[in-house]
Amino acid sequence: MAGFLPRFGPFGPLTPPPPFDEFGIKETRPRLAGRRAGGYDLVERMEYLYVRVVKARDLKWSGTFDPLAEVKLGGHSCATRHIEKSTSPEWNDVFAFSRERIQATFLDVVVRGKGFAKDEFVGRHRFDLGDAPLRVPPDSALAPQWYHVLDKAGARAGEVMLAVWFGTQADECFPLAVHGDASIAVDAKLAAHIRCKQYTVPRLWYVRVNVIEARDVAFVDKARVGEVFVRSRIGAQVHRTKTCVSRLPSYGWNEDHLFVAAEPFEDHLILSVEDRVKVDKEEVIGHVHIPFKEFERRWDTRPIRPRWFNLVRPEGAAKIEKFSTKICVRLCLEGGYRVLSEPVHYLSDVRPSARELWHSRPPIGLIELGIHSAFGLSSMRTRDGRGSCDAYCVAKYGMKWFRTQTVVDSLAPRFHQQCYWDVHDHCTVLTVAVFHNCQVGDKGGVVSGDPVKDVLLGKVRIRLSTLETGRIYTHSYPLVSLHSGGIKKMGELQLAVRFSSTSTLGLLQAYARPHLPPMHYHHPLPIVHQDALRREAVALIAHRLGRMDPPLRRECVDHLCEVHSHRWSMRRSKAHFFRIMAALAPLFATLRWFVDVCHWRNPPTTVAVHVIYAILVCCPNLILPTFFMYKFVLGLWSYRRRPRHPWHVDTKVSHAHAAHPDELDEEFDEFPTKRAPEVVRMRYDRIRSLGARIQEMVGDVASHAERARCAMTWRDPRATAMYLLACLFLAVTTFLAPFQAVALLTGFYVMRHPALRQRLPDVPTNFFRRLPCKVDCLL
Repeated sequence: MAGFLPRFGPFGPLTPPPPFDEFGIKETRPRLAGRRAGGYDLVERMEYLYVRVVKARDLKWSGTFDPLAEVKLGGHSCATRHIEKSTSPEWNDVFAFSRERIQATFLDVVVRGKGFAKDEFVGRHRFDLGDAPLRVPPDSALAPQWYHVLDKAGARAGEVMLAVWFGTQADECFPLAVHGDASIAVDAKLAAHIRCKQYTVPRLWYVRVNVIEARDVAFVDKARVGEVFVRSRIGAQVHRTKTCVSRLPSYGWNEDHLFVAAEPFEDHLILSVEDRVKVDKEEVIGHVHIPFKEFERRWDTRPIRPRWFNLVRPEGAAKIEKFSTKICVRLCLEGGYRVLSEPVHYLSDVRPSARELWHSRPPIGLIELGIHSAFGLSSMRTRDGRGSCDAYCVAKYGMKWFRTQTVVDSLAPRFHQQCYWDVHDHCTVLTVAVFHNCQVGDKGGVVSGDPVKDVLLGKVRIRLSTLETGRIYTHSYPLVSLHSGGIKKMGELQLAVRFSSTSTLGLLQAYARPHLPPMHYHHPLPIVHQDALRREAVALIAHRLGRMDPPLRRECVDHLCEVHSHRWSMRRSKAHFFRIMAALAPLFATLRWFVDVCHWRNPPTTVAVHVIYAILVCCPNLILPTFFMYKFVLGLWSYRRRPRHPWHVDTKVSHAHAAHPDELDEEFDEFPTKRAPEVVRMRYDRIRSLGARIQEMVGDVASHAERARCAMTWRDPRATAMYLLACLFLAVTTFLAPFQAVALLTGFYVMRHPALRQRLPDVPTNFFRRLPCKVDCLL
């Protein structure tokens, strides 16, 4: 028996890698939830002095100049944008100064022209900070009022409209405010990159284009045998059918093309019928532009009627006397699917595209996130001979993303921002990432003519099902960054998380529902198309978020959506392998224990096992009750050692600290590789593609094994409680019912006729797939 116990694997010995203590997690004592949901009770209250400069009028200036308003508070100053050639400019800019940094009792608002010439000074108004009121939402907004500005001689030189008040980060002006007490000068262009913002991700749809046939295809050379294909395009997404060769004027394909589109629909579908004249030459026979309003919308498997469209001859092409080529297609917007823009393991929303189906998944809770602060951040740039970092956080969940303000020039930034989301399925993941803002600098984020990408400092993933209802979790999570040079701890991020349930019954019912919408099971998408569709979905999200003000950069979207999660990595393959071995460790321990029993290494244990085995054989009706009662008691015993904090990125589970530099270089190498000649590159890419699929399969097996163990560890308290109740119910049921009847019914159920089966997964399968696994801990 000992020879069958695995000792070595494809990646070396099965001994787990040594612990990596310097990346441990710090836990603070959690508080009990007792405050109103949706407020700012998860973070500290930070007070700011807000100055809203609205406009000016009747400025006394003889010539033409570009007026602006400069706000001065002690040693801090900031200015509005300038308005060209106007004596009544309108700025409507808001400035914020941290109250703890205020060292002056007066606020000066200076109106002057663009530049620093002394003769462009118009006037000044001094505001006593002792007269500034305190405003705390939901108090109504403070109305601005006119104040006189005085020139150097003390005469009136016009009026400026101001509003000055003390408020907190809950003020609605906070996202629009320019922090005037930053260590560097903040202008209007820089302010667009450092403000906090809430983003709404567009609703994505799958677009299905079924190309059926084309008729009356005419060529200039009537004797030509056409090699015809159809090219379909939506924006940057292009697909083409196989080439059809025919002597008749009709060509058939019956192929499906799948695209991703975002609301509001801006692009059109372009269908072009093309002829392959030569190996490297293709000619367009005709094309048609189809707007999205011509598409049918469905969220089930009902058939879509085909439609005929007349093709238009391209400009400049040779004329054909009777050109009436038509193409037959089926056009459909698939609303029954959830467009997967992120890996299934990290889904933050499982609702389908069609709003008509959202009633099946009403909100069952509220997740609140408080982003406190970061500390110990690594220096990302040098200012005045010292290390500096310009950090900001991005939180992603569902269709709402939240970005904090950029804290300029600080290795211990304080954010103290709070956001919340409605939860429709608590078996989802909240992701928080910390970035270094490379747009803040002397060169404005551009080096050698190329834009500089923001640098990822680390990510935190929190699975909502692992949180107890109503409890506040306040922890410091390590920020770990992995690059081609190795692994590095970039600092720590302190978060506060609270999950509140609005429907306990909805939480329990969610474990019996399929994780994805029913269309994913009734008519599943081809595996070969899912990766390409996910990349297109991420590109669409990045394009739409990049058009907002301030834009969310493409590299942030890529990191949050895990766009590189499917690329080949020897490190990830090792991590999945060791996850499997760790999940199967109890099985191996049981086998070793049984070998010890068989060899009488512990005689009392062996005698006890013989007695128990004889009792179970003589009374088979006690086998199942004993087993389920054992699981029930073991689960209750494990309650004392239940996890006290959410999972975090673990370098030991990720197998990152022991990765070879050559493996990291391979992991961060672009695809296709540029490290070798053409033949080697082709073979290398093929091996990487095959290895990536094997890697995902091994990861799925590891996830299933970990879910089987997680049912007893109180990682998901609701799931463990339901599982223990089910074990207790089965223990009582199997005790009362005859064993032969239970075995007979079980065998009949497993071997039931296909007519009695349904395509949707059953309740135990749905419950099992919703259990958490350590994929959340992977880097």
